[in-house]
Amino acid sequence: MRSLLVLVVLIAAAGVAWWQFEERIPSHWHPWKPLSVDDTLTPVTKWKLRRLADDREACLTALGTAPEEALRMTPLDDHEPAPGCPLSNVVRVHGSDVEFNASFVASCPLALAWVMYERQRLQPAAETHFGTRVARIEHFGSFSCRHVYGRESGRRSEHATAEALDIAAFRLEDGRRITLLEHWDDENSRGAFLREARDGACDLFGSVLGPAYNRAHADHFHFGMRGFRLCR
Repeated sequence: MRSLLVLVVLIAAAGVAWWQFEERIPSHWHPWKPLSVDDTLTPVTKWKLRRLADDREACLTALGTAPEEALRMTPLDDHEPAPGCPLSNVVRVHGSDVEFNASFVASCPLALAWVMYERQRLQPAAETHFGTRVARIEHFGSFSCRHVYGRESGRRSEHATAEALDIAAFRLEDGRRITLLEHWDDENSRGAFLREARDGACDLFGSVLGPAYNRAHADHFHFGMRGFRLCR
């Protein structure tokens, strides 16, 4: 009986110690605490984003932590816009702190990753290299019911589940336009900005592909949610 009592006391003490330790872990390092748009990015961030793929309510709650006007979006019901490509846990992104050339459908985690990227990596990079902010994003779209590289067979592209966005150009508040096709190899601020924009995306997206990856990506960045750190 005494041994059982000692065991109970030890278990209780361990529980209290763990609770006290857990309370001291910052939210951005704690794997089980809800994700917020302005959480400092850590290696845990990607893991939290992946978990939200199967948790619509938690993902929408995380999107709701964005400041007013930092994200304009509409949650969408699960649907199948093209045969063989059902979509679930998706939203339509209309805009954010930047304008888009067109609204786009994105998985909820992709929309969340984009807003975090925009606020914590893209805009700081623009301010560093140009002294101004990005005002407009030109993209090639997100959802496309197709296989990788448009092949007739093989594995489905991330675009088939709206888990990827292809970015082609950035327009700054002062009117300057930076495109991947024209400026990736520049040795000036435009090229440096594009490379920093690519590197910063790797902190959030599972697959980041651009001109350094292959010719198929010479004119755009592919920001996708699958994988963990394919950064080219």
